[in-house]
Formats: sequence, structure tokens, C-alpha cells
Amino acid sequence: MTEQNEHAVAADINPDEYYPDDEPNVPKHERFRRRIFRMVSVGVVDDLINQLYDIISTSALILNLLVTILSTYDSLDVRFGLLFDCVEVVTISFFAIDYVLRLYTANCLYPYDKEIKSILKYIFSFTGIVDFLSFFPYYMPSFFPAGAAVFRMFRVARILKLFRINAYYDSLNVITEVLLRKKQQLLSSVFIILVLMLAASLCMYSIENPAQPEVFTNAFSGIWWAASTLLTVGYGDIYPVTALGKTMGIVIAFLGVGMVAIPTGIISAGFVEQYSKLQSMDNGVEEDVHFIKIQITGHDRWAGKKISELNLPKGVIIAVIQREEETIIPRGNVRIAAGDKIVLGADSIKGDKPIYLKEIVLRANHPWNGQMIRDLDISRQTVILMIKRNGSTIIPKGDVILRKGDTVIMYSKLKGRLAGSEQSETEM
Repeated sequence: MTEQNEHAVAADINPDEYYPDDEPNVPKHERFRRRIFRMVSVGVVDDLINQLYDIISTSALILNLLVTILSTYDSLDVRFGLLFDCVEVVTISFFAIDYVLRLYTANCLYPYDKEIKSILKYIFSFTGIVDFLSFFPYYMPSFFPAGAAVFRMFRVARILKLFRINAYYDSLNVITEVLLRKKQQLLSSVFIILVLMLAASLCMYSIENPAQPEVFTNAFSGIWWAASTLLTVGYGDIYPVTALGKTMGIVIAFLGVGMVAIPTGIISAGFVEQYSKLQSMDNGVEEDVHFIKIQITGHDRWAGKKISELNLPKGVIIAVIQREEETIIPRGNVRIAAGDKIVLGADSIKGDKPIYLKEIVLRANHPWNGQMIRDLDISRQTVILMIKRNGSTIIPKGDVILRKGDTVIMYSKLKGRLAGSEQSETEM
């Protein structure tokens, strides 16, 4: 198994990638589930239904958030309250159906896990929790009226579903990339802030409690003061009155400015690094990648095999597979079927001399019609590689007779056209 195929097998499926219905003899219910998975996955726009579902899903979320905001205005709620309630009921129902569909297709999201485990992984994932909170709190007041205010607060979590728009805009993913790359530094800075906050709160409580016991009543009062001071908020509801307390407050305020600047600097540096990386990729040296399309028949050795089972040469990849009207991403577990059109890609070799291929279509008046290959008057610098006739490939032996309509592919060491021939040239 080649290196790139091992990588393809090990690759996991993320929720926004296209999951191909690629293996033959797949049961109908499994094909249906994979079709539903492609539909509910954001950013999969391979057909009209998937695009429409994304539009409906995004529109329902925006409408729901808009109604939630507008309903807070008493004048609008009086006039359009019934309309707001109808929109909320419809959108919440859509979120519930969407959650059920994602539970049903969880095994497509985690294809290497068992059915129950994949469902549990989705339920307890961040996106699963957000999807659940987007609709479930709406129904809870019917069963627990006393907790209506708390349940309404949880419904705000549905705004986090907007992060799925990242699937369409790579620029929005820069934020996620920066936070993931700098998470160790950010955690270290947060830990330092927490330690400093705890130390400052205990010291301030010890100093100020004797002077104003009704303000600094316990350690938590000191933590509240330390948090508002270190984070440069300064609510003013609690402050020191003693000389030593004020002096310590000045020191803590200065430290707070520095502490807040640490994570800010880390994130800013991360943005600079990320954009510099993207710019260097844009300004990098371009190398050609050569592609060739082949069609698999039932007699080919690749038919029925998985991509991970193919012994591809190093540097050669399967770029894409076309199966009827469907385009399939060539993962390691994709099984090649008869009739597939496979696009192979290979990197160019630096310093290698270019190879010129000439493709000649023999018309009715072409002088090669009816001649054997050995009798052709061609240059010694030119070699016939292949003959395509009625969709089949013929090995160019010397006794092969050329016919009208044949496509002759030749290799030439010299770039140029053959006189009197209708041809197209390809440089490799």
C-alpha cells in the first residue's frame, strides 16, 4: 500500500465533507442514509437538493434569530406577536427534524465506529449539543413551567449554529486556525491570570475586611474585585478604602493591563503568522501537475478494487473519479467500478525534458489510411505510442493497418507539427 493510500484510509470524515455513495452492492437503506447525510452536511453542494437544504437551514436560523430579537420590542410584539409565534414554531420544528436526521446519519459522520457509539459521539460533541439546545428548551416550559426563564436562556445557544457558515468561507476559518495553533500559549496566559487573580483577591480581603466588612464579606468578594480590576473593567461597586489597599489596587491594575495584553498579543501574532503563511502560499513557485483520464472496463484489474488496494507508483495520485453524473472524492475505501472515469495526476519533475505528444485524427483524405504502421514515412524522432479506434485501444504493432477515424498518439523528441496532418499537441 502506498503512502498516500495509507493516509486516505486513516483519514476521518468531518461533518462538512462529501461522503460518497461509492461502493457497489450497498443496501438501499444505506444508500438512502448516505444521501441524507450529504443533504444535511453544510457545504456539500454537489446537487440542487443539497444546496436547497443549506439555503433552507440558514434561512430558518436567521429568521428564528430575527424573530427572537424583534419580539423583545413591546410595540412589535403586540402587532406581530402571532406571526412571530408561527415563525418560531416552524423554525424550531425544522431544527428538531434536522437533529433527528443528524442522529440517523451519525454513522456516516463517524464511519469507523459502531452505530451506537457514533450516535453518542455526535450527541456529546459540540455541534450535537448546540443542535440539541437549538430546539429542546423551547418545549421544556410545557413540562416545567417554573424554569421557563432558564430554558429561554439556553435557547440563545442556537446562535452558535451560525458557525457552520465557515464551510462556505475559508477566511472565517482563520479564527479557528489561530485559536487551535495558539491554544497552549493561551491556556498558559489564562492560568497565570487565574493565579494572579486568586492571590490578589485573598490579599485584598485580608487588608480590607477589617475596614469594611460589609463590602469585603468573604473571599468571593475579593475575587470579584480582582476580576474587575485585572480585566480592566472596574465596575466601581467594590473598591479599597485603606491606604495599603489602594496601593495594592494600583499595583494590581498595572498588572491587569499587562495580563490582558498577553492573550491579545498571542492572538494578534497568530493572525499575522496565518496571513503570512497564506500569502507565502499565494506567492510560492508554481509547479505543473499533469493529468490523464482513463475509463475502467469490466476486464481491467482495477475494477472492483478499493483505492487503498491499488499499487500506485510514488508521486501518482487519483485526483477524482467520475461515475455517470456523480463526482466522487477518491478516499482509500472507495471501490472502483466498471465504467468509472478516473483522472490520474502526477507532479512534474524538475529539470526533466518535456515530452511532446501528438494526437492525429485520420480523416478520409489522410495519406495514412489503409497503410501498415511499418510502411509509414515518419521521422526517426517520432514513435507511435497508441491507436484509439471506436473506443478501444490498439497496440501499435508493425502489421496494424490504420483506418479512417483512427486516433494516433505519437511521441516526438522535437516539437512541431507533421505536415498535412490534423493533430493536437500535448506537452507533458
